[in-house]
Amino acid sequence: MSRETDEVREAIAGELRLMDPKVRASRALAQQLLDPDFVEVGASGRRWTYDEMLAALPELDGAAENGPLYEPSQVTGVLLAPGLVHLTYETTRDGNRARRSSLWRKQSADAPWQMYYHQATPIPPDSM
Repeated sequence: MSRETDEVREAIAGELRLMDPKVRASRALAQQLLDPDFVEVGASGRRWTYDEMLAALPELDGAAENGPLYEPSQVTGVLLAPGLVHLTYETTRDGNRARRSSLWRKQSADAPWQMYYHQATPIPPDSM
């Protein structure tokens, strides 16, 4: 269940921005949204660091405006502690589905919300 606080809404907005091809294609824009300590475990099982993700993001799925885009659904979030939001949701891209989980943190009152951790788990085609 989502507890729609301002913090959760801001984290969701950041999550959705990271799915925007313009953001994915721009290191400068993506850098604003990823925490310097960022780590991802992708749907492939690969572990990504901040530097690896920023370098690869323009070439990864969802970065081309004329290609398949991520379609999020069931986005929910909860404020776990001051400055820490957990989001969960599903995506569909080019017929492939995944369950996703992200941690967003804000390190000070004047700092932006940034994705600290992300994990994607593929949903088998025959699963509901």
